[in-house]
Amino acid sequence: MTTTGSEQNKAPGSIAGSLSMTDRSNIRQPLWLLAELTYACPLQCPYCSNPMDFAKIKSELTTAQWVDVFKQARAMGATQLGLSGGEPLARPDIIELITEARNMGFYTNLITSGIGLNEDRAKAFKEAGLDHIQVSFQASSEDLNNLIAGTNAFQHKIDMARAVKAAGYPMVLCFVTHRQNIDQIDEILDLAINLDADYVELATTQFYGWAMHNRDQLLPMKEQLERAEAIAHEYQEKQKGNMKIYYVVPDYYEVRPKACMNGWGNVFLTITPDGTALPCHAARQLPGMALPNIRDYSIDEIWNGSTDFNRFRGYEWMKEPCRSCSEKTKDFGGCRCQAYMLTGDPAAADPVCDKSPHHHLISEAIQRGRDEANKSAGDAKPLVFRNPKNSKAISGL
Repeated sequence: MTTTGSEQNKAPGSIAGSLSMTDRSNIRQPLWLLAELTYACPLQCPYCSNPMDFAKIKSELTTAQWVDVFKQARAMGATQLGLSGGEPLARPDIIELITEARNMGFYTNLITSGIGLNEDRAKAFKEAGLDHIQVSFQASSEDLNNLIAGTNAFQHKIDMARAVKAAGYPMVLCFVTHRQNIDQIDEILDLAINLDADYVELATTQFYGWAMHNRDQLLPMKEQLERAEAIAHEYQEKQKGNMKIYYVVPDYYEVRPKACMNGWGNVFLTITPDGTALPCHAARQLPGMALPNIRDYSIDEIWNGSTDFNRFRGYEWMKEPCRSCSEKTKDFGGCRCQAYMLTGDPAAADPVCDKSPHHHLISEAIQRGRDEANKSAGDAKPLVFRNPKNSKAISGL
């Protein structure tokens, strides 16, 4: 539902008002829509990027509302659609949503744990026009995978990875790596080879949501990363022409921040299960966010006119050293959510950057992680899992 101008005024700060054509011409329209269909998930991963208070969000968008979101985003030029969660397979209308999105011309990507998938469903997704399925694993060994997932999911994931390929999809696997599993990197890649994977993403944990809460227990040591990167490069050479391996380096060990989301409100649009529109999946936590909802405003109004989406566009908002930095057009000052979590100021330079006056916070975080890793099993801080009832010190294995 879209609102009139008078109705918009009833929600101060949510929509900045009608932008001039000149203003709009300086705003790129969204290319990538991430539809977080639900926060429901059968797994308990301690690095989950969902907000820690996700249980407070009770009202999910209906099928018709999601279809309207797809229509609006597509009309604005979005071409890529990620169906995520939580676990998107928990939505009983997932095939209907895939069908509608495909009919609109989206390239559709299902990001799943594989729980809730079976051979018949994989075939049905193919018939509905789904382009891509990414199956995630927690580890290469059954015991560790199931411990992190919180359920006996490993063998099912193996079966579903094969079912995805049998249905005619490329096999795309994602392993989220962290201190507890990164030493398995060679076993992880051997598993991917045995599954005849086409693409493998070795995605180092990004510290948002639950992962940030568990950072001391999850942050890899530098020597672990150096070994893992060397092994990944070795396998890349061996598998050239057979399997593509993407190794995502964690920015805590870099001296320049990542160009988060390719710029705030520049390419990516996230819609959460309750309809809140965000420039990135973690932005809900930032202070001063109005959090406009697609139940109240059109996507066009939100993307082009909301204070949230215009807040960190361009360079005028930047403080020093970013404002005068010659590299600001490359990294846009880094991640706003990371800057806030580490410094308390979302407009600060991302502390990952060694030009930031807060760069010492990264060094201190690395040292805290090392101190935690050196503790005995009995003294180690337990991980807080997405399902807190199962919190445990994983180093006690």
